Amino acid sequence: MKRLCLLLAAVLLSACAARAPLPAQLPQLALPMQLHVQREQAGQHQDWLLVIQQEPHALRWTLLDLLGIPLARQLLDDGRWQAEGLLPPNPAARELFAALLFALTDEQALPAAYPGAEQQANQRKLGQRWTVIYQQPDQFTLKLDHGLRYLVSPLPIESTP
Repeated sequence: MKRLCLLLAAVLLSACAARAPLPAQLPQLALPMQLHVQREQAGQHQDWLLVIQQEPHALRWTLLDLLGIPLARQLLDDGRWQAEGLLPPNPAARELFAALLFALTDEQALPAAYPGAEQQANQRKLGQRWTVIYQQPDQFTLKLDHGLRYLVSPLPIESTP
C-alpha cells in the first residue's frame, strides 16, 4: 500500500512538472484568429485549422481537421486549461496551444510574460522546451521535443457583409 501511494505521488508530481508554462497575464492578441497548423514528425504531416476566440474572461481554442471535425476544444481561463465539449482531454493540443501563446506574445511583453525566455533576431526559446523561428511576424516554425515541428501561418478571417 505504501509503495502504491509513493508511486501515485510520483506520477502526480511528474504530471505537474510536465504542465506547459503559461504567462502570468495573457498577451494582447488580435482576435479572432485563424491559423493553418501543419504538424510534422518522423516524415508524417498533418494539416489542421486552429481558431482562437476571445470569451468574456477566457480564450477559446478550437483545433479542427481539414474536414472541420474538432480534434480539441479548450478554454484558457485564469491560467488554467479547461476542456470544453465532449472531446477527451488532449495533452498534446494543450502543449501546442501553450507554445503558440508563447510564439504569439509580443516581443515587448515577452520578458514579463515569460521571464526565462530568450529572444535573438528571428528566434525565441523557452529553455529546451520550445523554439520559435519566425519567417515573418505572423508566420513561424515551432519546434518542440522529440522532433515535433509545427509550421504556423495565418488564415484570413472572412467577414460577412
